[in-house]
Amino acid sequence: MAKLVLDIVLFLAAFAFMEGFAWVTHRYVMHGFMWVWHKSHHEPREGLFELNDLFAVVFATPAIVAIYFGVHGTPWLLPVGLGITAYGMMYFIFHDGMVHRRFKTPFGKSAFWKRAIQAHRIHHAVHTKHGAVSFGFLWAKPVRELKAQLKARGVEA
Repeated sequence: MAKLVLDIVLFLAAFAFMEGFAWVTHRYVMHGFMWVWHKSHHEPREGLFELNDLFAVVFATPAIVAIYFGVHGTPWLLPVGLGITAYGMMYFIFHDGMVHRRFKTPFGKSAFWKRAIQAHRIHHAVHTKHGAVSFGFLWAKPVRELKAQLKARGVEA
């Protein structure tokens, strides 16, 4: 029973950690020195994929490694890898499905998801490396605050 509780705590902690990690990475890496990849995501997509999709491969690597070692000798890494994977799956469904409509999804009708979708679309009101707002996924400021931030920067959402 104690192992199950620890596994659940590790899973949830990894999942929650990923929101902060995603925010920092999106803000300072994707809109920083890796803009060369991420820029493709702020432009109209031509074809099925964009250079920005390579980030999914980069972010999947630690989860794969954690799951592998969790199954092969370091058991506490398994729920960590699964928590990272669950966050990635949720992000994929939200970001690529609900926001960018790369595929159909039955989700997105609740007030929570509508706010998250609006926040991400406001993020895309800026097509350059600098000046964007709302870098997270699960945690998003109220839409009126985000629009006010953009307006203060001279951008209309």
